[in-house]
Amino acid sequence: MRKSTKRTLYYINIGVIAALLAYQLYLNFSEPRVSSMHAGQIERIQDRLDGRERFEFSVVGNVNNSVSIFQEQIIPVINASESAFTVSAGNAVSGGAAENYRSVYTIFSNLNQPWLLTYGRNEDDELGRLRFYEQYGPHFYSFTAANAKFLFLDSTDNTAYNWQLDWLEHELSMSEAEHQFVFIGSPVHPPAHNTPIFQEDSYFQNDRVGAEMRALFETHQVDIVFSSQISVYYDQTIAGVRYITTGGGGGLIIDDENSFHHYLRVRVEADEVIAEVRHLDIFETSWYRTIESLWSSVYTFFYVSFGRFLIILSLLVLIGLKLRETLFEDRDFYSQYAIDDTPWRDQSKRVLFFTNNFFPFISGVTISIERLLRGLTAQGHEVKVVAPRYDQEGEPREDTLRVRTLAAFGSKREFRLANVFQRSIFRLFREYKPDIVHLHHPFWLGSIGLWLARRNKVVSVYTYHTRLEMYAHYVPLPGRIFRNVISHELIRRFCNRCDGVIVPTVSTEEYLRLIGVKSPVCVQPTGIDFERFNRRNDNRIDELKAHFQIEKNDRVLVSVSRLGKEKNVSFLVDAMHQLQQKTDKNVRLLMVGEGDERPVLEEKIEALGLQASVTLVGAVSPDTIPDYYQLADVFVFASKSETQGMVILEAMAAGLPVVAVRSSGTDDVIQDGQTGFKTFDRVDLWVERVQYLIEHDDVRAEFAERAVAFASHHDTDAFAEHINGFYSELLARRAKELS
Repeated sequence: MRKSTKRTLYYINIGVIAALLAYQLYLNFSEPRVSSMHAGQIERIQDRLDGRERFEFSVVGNVNNSVSIFQEQIIPVINASESAFTVSAGNAVSGGAAENYRSVYTIFSNLNQPWLLTYGRNEDDELGRLRFYEQYGPHFYSFTAANAKFLFLDSTDNTAYNWQLDWLEHELSMSEAEHQFVFIGSPVHPPAHNTPIFQEDSYFQNDRVGAEMRALFETHQVDIVFSSQISVYYDQTIAGVRYITTGGGGGLIIDDENSFHHYLRVRVEADEVIAEVRHLDIFETSWYRTIESLWSSVYTFFYVSFGRFLIILSLLVLIGLKLRETLFEDRDFYSQYAIDDTPWRDQSKRVLFFTNNFFPFISGVTISIERLLRGLTAQGHEVKVVAPRYDQEGEPREDTLRVRTLAAFGSKREFRLANVFQRSIFRLFREYKPDIVHLHHPFWLGSIGLWLARRNKVVSVYTYHTRLEMYAHYVPLPGRIFRNVISHELIRRFCNRCDGVIVPTVSTEEYLRLIGVKSPVCVQPTGIDFERFNRRNDNRIDELKAHFQIEKNDRVLVSVSRLGKEKNVSFLVDAMHQLQQKTDKNVRLLMVGEGDERPVLEEKIEALGLQASVTLVGAVSPDTIPDYYQLADVFVFASKSETQGMVILEAMAAGLPVVAVRSSGTDDVIQDGQTGFKTFDRVDLWVERVQYLIEHDDVRAEFAERAVAFASHHDTDAFAEHINGFYSELLARRAKELS
C-alpha cells in the first residue's frame, strides 16, 4: 500500500471518529423523543383493566436493549398471550446513554400493549437519571388499576431512602387494593446461593433500609416484590412475601440451571396471584446457551449504537493498517544507501534561507548561516536569505530580502518579530523558484517558509540550531509548561513536517529521535574558517594585552558567548572567585559578548571583588574574534543551551584547550582528556580542571596541538560540501516518491 494511500485512509478514519464522537455528543444533549411517557402508559393500563377482577401482565428483567432475544423472541410470545401490559423490573437499557434510551423506546414499542420501566442501575448510568425523569417520569411512583396496587422504588440512592420509606408506608397503609406488587431494581432479599461472583454487589446495598422495606412488605401483605439485576431466576417466599428476581430478558446469562432467558407471566385472580416463569427453550445446551448469550450482548451493543460500532470499526482499521505496516511491509532502515543522488550532486541549486535573525545581529546562529551561505556560493550554488530588518544594517545585501519588523525585544532590540505576510516574501518565492527551502527557526519566518515549501512541493530542510527549552525565561508562558512540554512538541512537529533535519552533533540527533522526530537527519557540525582562526597576528595581540593590562606571566581565560541567562555566564564569575583562592597564578578572564545578563554580572563581579580579574569585553567585531582566542591560554565555556558550541571549534582552531560544562552541544566536540575537559555543572570540578591546565604548561601545549588537529577537519568548505550532499539526497528522495 502506497504511503500516500495509507495517510489518506488514516486521516479519513480520524475524520470518521471525530464525526462520530460529535454525533455521540449530539445524542447526549439532544432533545428526547418522548416526555413523561409513564403518565400516558398508566392511563392506558387503567383503561384496559377498568371493571376487571381478573387480568394478566408480564414482567421482564435485564433486557439490556436486547434485540436478538427480547425484541425478536420474547416480545412475539408476550404479544400472543393474554397479557394486558408489561413491566420491566430494571435494567431495560444497557446504559444510560442517549442512544440506549432512544433504542429501548423503539424496542418496547414492538409490544402491542402498554409498558412501564423500573428505575435500575443501568437506567441511572451515564446521566441516565436525567433522561429517565424527563422521558418517563419520576424515579419512584405508584398507581392503582383494577383490584391491584403497583409501586415502583428507586434502589440507586438517588432519592433519599428515608423519604421513600415514608412514601412507601403511606402508600401501602392507604391502599384499599386486594393485591399489591412492588418493583425495585436491586433485590432486597438475602443473596441467593447461586449468585455469580461478579454480581455479588448487585443486591440492595443499604442493609438498614432493606430490612425496613421488608418489614413494610410483611406488615402490609405485599403479594410479590419483583427485582432484576442478577443474571439468574430466583423465587422465594419470606415471611409471607414472595420475592422474585428475574434476570433473563435478553442480557447476559451464565452456565447455570437457574440462568436462562425467560419472562414472568403474572395472573391476578379475585383472591389469588399466580406468577409463572415462562422458560424460552431457545438453546440446546448450557455452554451453547452461554456463548449465545454473550453473542446476544455483543450484537445488542452494536445494534443499539451503530455510531459506537463504526467508532470501534475505525479504530480496528487504524490498528490493522499499523500492524500491516509493521508486520507485512518490508521496511528499509538504511534507505539512504539505496538512493542515487548522483544527478543532483553537481547540479547548481537555488537555496532560499528563512531565519528570524541575521547580520548585523551577531550570534552563533547568524555566523553559522553566513558560513553556509558563503560555502554554498563558493561551490556555485545560488543562495538568498529572508531575514528581519534591523535599525542599522549598513550596506544593503543583494542576497537578502529584509522583512519589516513588527516588534523588537532584548536589551538592544536584537530579537525581531517580522511581518510574515509581507508581499515581497511571496513574490520572491514565486520568482526565485527555489530547489531547496532551508529553515533556521521552527516558528515565525521559519513557519511561513515551511508553509510555502509544502504548498509548492519544494524540499524543505531545517537546521536545529537552538535548544528551545533553555529559552523558557523569554517566553510569556508558564516556564515549566514551555520547557517540559511545548518546546519539545514544537520541535517534534516542525521537524516531522520537514523533508530533512540537520543537527550538529550525534547527541542532538538522539534527542530528536527521543521526542519522536522521524524525518531523515544529517549530523553535520557548522564549519569554521580554519585558516582565519589558526592565523596569529602578534601585533594585534600585543595591542590587546596592553589594552587589558595583561602581564607576561598572567594566565588568560577567554569566553565568547552572548550574556544571556541560558548561557550560564554567572557560573564563570563564581568559578573565577573560587579559582583565585586555589592557585598562585594570576588569572584573568575576558568575557566577550553582550546581553541582558550584563547588569547582573557587573553586580556580582563587584560583590565578589573581581574587578581586576574579570573583564566584560562586550560585543566586538567578528574580524577581531580570532585575536581574542590567540591572546588566551584556555577557552572556557559554561553554556548548557548549545546544540554544538561553534565557538569551541573556533577556539580549538586557534590552539586553545577547552574546559566546558558538559552538555549536548559540547559533548561531541571536546575529547575529554585530549583536547580539553568536560565537567558536570559543578563549580568545584570545573575549577579543578582549569587549575590543572594553567599550572601545567606541558599538558596545555599537548592539548592545544590535538585541538588544532581536530578543528582542521571542520573547515567551511567541507561543511558546505556535506550540506550539499544532504540537499541532493533529499531531492533524490522526492524524485523517487513522485515516480
